[in-house]
Amino acid sequence: MGWISPFTLNRLGMLNMNRRNVDYIARYNDRTSYPLVDNKLKTKLVVAEYDVKTPRLLQVVSQQHEIFHFREMSADLADFAIKPAKGSGGKGITVVTGRDGDEFVKASGARIGVDVLERHLTNILAGLYSLAGASDVAIVENLVQSTPDLARYSFQGVPDIRIVVFQGYPVMAMLRLATRASDGKANLHQGAVGVGLGVGLDIATGRGLNAVQYNRPVLLHPDNGLTLENLVIEDWETMLIMAPHCYEATGLGYMGVDLVVDAQQGPLLLELNARPGLAIQMANGRGLRPRLQKVEALRRPHYSPEKRVKYAMAEFGYL
Repeated sequence: MGWISPFTLNRLGMLNMNRRNVDYIARYNDRTSYPLVDNKLKTKLVVAEYDVKTPRLLQVVSQQHEIFHFREMSADLADFAIKPAKGSGGKGITVVTGRDGDEFVKASGARIGVDVLERHLTNILAGLYSLAGASDVAIVENLVQSTPDLARYSFQGVPDIRIVVFQGYPVMAMLRLATRASDGKANLHQGAVGVGLGVGLDIATGRGLNAVQYNRPVLLHPDNGLTLENLVIEDWETMLIMAPHCYEATGLGYMGVDLVVDAQQGPLLLELNARPGLAIQMANGRGLRPRLQKVEALRRPHYSPEKRVKYAMAEFGYL
């Protein structure tokens, strides 16, 4: 499938932010469910009841005095990730990929002491990275190791898959790849500027379609030169079924489900987003609106995640 300009995409049913907010987020997302997705710790606990796997939890730091236990717990750890439970957009996440004596090695290659990580934990508890600056909790997780086939497409960071789920139906998906310009992070936005790579994915097969960076079409990864359109996601149907299970767990009618493929554990849920961005449409070269309207028009919704996935693969696939 070739590149489609934003003007043409608008005619093909592009969903704009105002319609997303009014017609879908406000109508289908009960605000009482927001804490389940705005807090990564609550997300982990609620989706576990629906057999959705997440990275292994190593420690929860909720009080200042518990930071001392982090020093003990991390003494023999080679790699892990520290995240603010209420952080958004990747803010406040520190990834440790190895050890060099008493120092920890970050994903960027920088070496830091345990005192730096302890200060970071203090900042998380103080709400430096949380929504509205509220006091927060830090979670320490097992580090995700991406499968080699997928990791080679990304610069340093772990690639993740965003699936937009509407009323329990996976309606559109994309792979997000880190670049040198995005500092090893797969998130497409830093501020309002897209620096990561977004690769649209065929819902039916998990195969790559278009790729965009800075909202412009690209054929090759800018850092490694690999062709993007022919990549295929492993365990694709498993990931598609995980996404509607997250709908069952939270009750949110319109959300983004962010997944990774771990080399040892397979597909894992990273986080949920009650206000998913719209760049996924550019990556796919298709608007969300027709797909959302098709689900809304169903006279008899499918009552199991597996049946909703089969419907989505048949109705929204490209091949």
